[in-house]
Amino acid sequence: MAWTTLKTTNTYLEAELMQQMLAAHQIPARVVAQGVQAHFGCGTPAVVQVYPQDWWTALLLLSPVDEADEGRLE
Repeated sequence: MAWTTLKTTNTYLEAELMQQMLAAHQIPARVVAQGVQAHFGCGTPAVVQVYPQDWWTALLLLSPVDEADEGRLE
């Protein structure tokens, strides 16, 4: 089955965090590094990929909460 790119990040660590958040909701995801790390502490661009049928759900889970919606929750 094909994978679809969900987000591109500046650090591999951020992509791994997104992958863990998706795994907590039973959405399969993978992280693909987009470059070679020059030295320790230097960010490596990475891509988070999901299956096409999970793309929209994953995007909603990783999107920031709208400020207008925060007022309704209180």
